[in-house]
Amino acid sequence: MATANKNLSAYDKTTIPSAKDFRFGIVVSEWNPEITEALFKGAFDALLDCGALEENIIRWNVPGSFELAFGTKKLIASEKLDAVIAIGSVIQGETKHFDFVCNATAQGIMELNVQYETPIIFCVLTDNTWQQAKDRSGGRHGNKGAEAAVAAVKMAALGK
Repeated sequence: MATANKNLSAYDKTTIPSAKDFRFGIVVSEWNPEITEALFKGAFDALLDCGALEENIIRWNVPGSFELAFGTKKLIASEKLDAVIAIGSVIQGETKHFDFVCNATAQGIMELNVQYETPIIFCVLTDNTWQQAKDRSGGRHGNKGAEAAVAAVKMAALGK
């Protein structure tokens, strides 16, 4: 398991560029809001901790993870941003719907990374259970949102 013995919230600020001069977008899925709101909080707090200014963090909501690619594309088209974090949560159910949504969402975000000069960070949990999602959104494994924020800062700096 990739998260075993790893705290997703842990980072060393001395290895991260200052986010003070960067503008960030965060696109948040409204599906599984207990999870996505926790991921957003982790990302938002980590961006602030890395020096980002609150007024330089723009949030847009979309209905579900499948819609993250479109929301991200529209956000990039409407705002001058240095990086975008796409936040979602897809939890395995009884049907193949999980596979289709996860694959399409990952593919959509990847295609945007190739198409645009703005880096998009994939912060979509694809868990087998509700508990796994909770463990990765502020639970025993930390918060994947914080990890995504650190990646966004590093990629924003790379783009400058």
